[in-house]
Amino acid sequence: MNGATPLKDPLDLLDLPSTLTDEEREIQATVAKFLADRVRPHIGEWFENAHFARELAPELGKLGVLGMHLDGYGCAGTNAVSYGLACLELEAADSGFRSFVSVQGSLSMYSIWKWGSEEQKQEWLPRLAAGEAIGCFGLTEPDFGSNPSGMRTRAVRDGADWILNGSKMWITNGGIADVATVWAQTEDGVRGFLVPRGTPGFTTQDIKQKMSLRASITSELYFDDVRLPDSARLPHAQGLRGPLSCLNEARFGILFGAVGAARDSIQSAIAYADSRVQFDKPISAFQLTQKKLADMSVSVGNAALLAVHLGRLKDQGRIRPEQISVGKLNNVREAIAIARECRTVLGANGISLEYSPLRHANNLESVLTYEGTSEMHTLVVGQAITGYPAFR
Repeated sequence: MNGATPLKDPLDLLDLPSTLTDEEREIQATVAKFLADRVRPHIGEWFENAHFARELAPELGKLGVLGMHLDGYGCAGTNAVSYGLACLELEAADSGFRSFVSVQGSLSMYSIWKWGSEEQKQEWLPRLAAGEAIGCFGLTEPDFGSNPSGMRTRAVRDGADWILNGSKMWITNGGIADVATVWAQTEDGVRGFLVPRGTPGFTTQDIKQKMSLRASITSELYFDDVRLPDSARLPHAQGLRGPLSCLNEARFGILFGAVGAARDSIQSAIAYADSRVQFDKPISAFQLTQKKLADMSVSVGNAALLAVHLGRLKDQGRIRPEQISVGKLNNVREAIAIARECRTVLGANGISLEYSPLRHANNLESVLTYEGTSEMHTLVVGQAITGYPAFR
């Protein structure tokens, strides 16, 4: 052995930190330190036991990552790149925690912040930002995922109130949420409603036997003649523009988060390859292993640069939906391929929860599908290129 020092962070290969401001690097390091102390020592056990550590919600609130890219109401008001870097570190620990923060901040809180009344904002946003309350976002239904315009959940007027009936599926945080943002068909098009837990007729059921996102709560929501006052309606949202704007916020966090899962997988593979000795030398000294590590490091570096570029566009107010689709499509696709390849570097040990790549690969199977499947993002990009909406 020649005493070489392996690269600890594959993102250093292209000097990604040099593209960030001091404040952005500090935020990223602070989130990483929290996760190293409070999540990483336990995540294998939590994943195995399908446990979400709800008690960490107030700690995440104190850390400032819940709705961190929003202004006012107890939110940190950071730039988009800082939010993305926080998502990168969260998903490097586990996709379940990035999902929790994404749903809390970019779906639940953003829907209220963007489309809610001042009273709704004052009631919910400070509590959600502090992690004292948990939110979820009900759009997907059992038969309507990629085609939300076909949703069957319906709200009809009854005097001054609304009566809500229907169901939602695959809802992160649903079983523990204190308030659900629920999208429903009305005579005036799709509208959003805030449904607090405990409202008569509103029930949830957690989805069990998952092989992915096990350290996260995923639920079904049921609405059986749920009576809501008109003050529960998000007054400024009408049509699919409301929920789709929220999804773009969440997708932005995902394209950074996927980089985190890939980076963590590569770090695990590099450390293992340097310590695993075969034929009297570490396997990191073999050509095939180095090819794997080199290809993956180039790929994750490109994905990270794409994420930061899109973050800069978002901070300038110039990002377009199809650009977010490019980011999610590319970065999740690359991340899942990297996680799977890293598992091969670890050999049989790669199936153990002692190592992260296969856990990341399993989680990324969900990330590949939610907030828009890879197929739908492909067609969004295709429409941007050709002008033809092939999914209609």
